[in-house]
Amino acid sequence: MKEVLRRALTGAVFIIFLLSAIFLSSDAFDFLLMIFGLACIYEYKRMVGLRGYYIFLAYLTLWWVFIYLVKENDSIPINILMALTVIVDLALLYYLFSKNGKEFNTFKKFIAGLFYIGGGCIFLTMIPYKNNEFAKFLIMGIFILIWVNDSFAYLVGRSLGRTKLFPTVSPKKTVEGAVGGLVFALAAAYILAQYEDTISILQWLALACVIVFAGNLGDLVESKLKRVAGVKDSGALLPGHGGMLDRLDSLVFAAPFAYLILKIFTHVS
Repeated sequence: MKEVLRRALTGAVFIIFLLSAIFLSSDAFDFLLMIFGLACIYEYKRMVGLRGYYIFLAYLTLWWVFIYLVKENDSIPINILMALTVIVDLALLYYLFSKNGKEFNTFKKFIAGLFYIGGGCIFLTMIPYKNNEFAKFLIMGIFILIWVNDSFAYLVGRSLGRTKLFPTVSPKKTVEGAVGGLVFALAAAYILAQYEDTISILQWLALACVIVFAGNLGDLVESKLKRVAGVKDSGALLPGHGGMLDRLDSLVFAAPFAYLILKIFTHVS
């Protein structure tokens, strides 16, 4: 009971910080995500044994370029970042499903961390900008979808879970939990569509499927990295939750795919 209470309290404080930044201003949200990204990269760096501080400099440079120099309609640099981020994510998925348990070399660790985490955080901050306006309820809805999926996957898996999803990487995750998380995320997407009409109900449902599917894969990718590193959590910044990367692993992995599908919606609408 004490552990559950500590987990709930930490989660509540995290959500309050995040929602406060979203409703305060777009600059506050961007700054908070930059700090979250730095914390995630720090934990990743320690977890994979990446030496030096070059990855922080590269991340901050990438962040400054895409947040302050690249505009919403500058498609070429955004497409390049999208391609690099997706390629790295696909490479991590190959690593996840392969039987290779070896660590990456230094260059691969650097590139993987920069685009898996850095690219993910940058696309997460790009999502709420539509026609140069900050769609705060849209980004809040995406966070809600991830939280609903994570929470109900845990609850359904704990109460009904029988079939292991990926036991060699994450022994506690179950197929029943994953299905339960998806069902409740779809229900949440339907409710969100009643209040945020930036995209249609069908688009909200499609977005929920993309976020849940990609988010679950992102969670498994981080679990594989932790298993290879021989650690339980990426850090201890958030009592009851582990590290910042433990909290944001699903989001940073799902962000480029969520951004991509939202751009597709805009193009076909």
